[in-house]
Amino acid sequence: MKNKLILASASPRRQELLKLITEDFIVKVSHTPEKLPQGMEPDPAVKLLSRRKALAVARQEPQAIVIGADTVVSVDGEILGKPKGQAQAAQMLRLLSGRTHQVYTGVAIVTPEEEMVFSCGTGVVFSPLSEEEIQWYISTGEPFDKAGGYGIQGFGSIFVREVQGDFFNVMGLPVNLLYHKLKPLLEKISE
Repeated sequence: MKNKLILASASPRRQELLKLITEDFIVKVSHTPEKLPQGMEPDPAVKLLSRRKALAVARQEPQAIVIGADTVVSVDGEILGKPKGQAQAAQMLRLLSGRTHQVYTGVAIVTPEEEMVFSCGTGVVFSPLSEEEIQWYISTGEPFDKAGGYGIQGFGSIFVREVQGDFFNVMGLPVNLLYHKLKPLLEKISE
């Protein structure tokens, strides 16, 4: 029986990015809580959350190859989640304004034989933002379902002066790194 490839994520951006590697996958959302131990650093946090997501789906689909992923934005080691309202979105954007922050994406690949968990970090430099720009951006509605309160692939792109590392990682999947980890597995299941 042929193994199926499952993306354990509801993110449309992750689905688009995985399609750059293969179109032959299905989506099954894990519905796992994204609660972290207090004070956890960003890199181990995304690894933990991505592994949880992948394992939750792998328990339901034990013969599948399951990919779980999680992305966080970090400033000075502090994790910024998705803003819970306009005030928090504005606070996050003020924090990002005129400085460099890190975006970490953790990826877990769970197969019947093994688990691979890895991460990628990317630096993002924001231009200084005026209060008017912050309020305009919030009015677009874009900040509310995105870690750190912005989307690099949307209106938030106008604030990004520089990307240091994998651009796609900032969108939610380190495409090049994932491709190289998945390639041998995809070759095996297509035999």
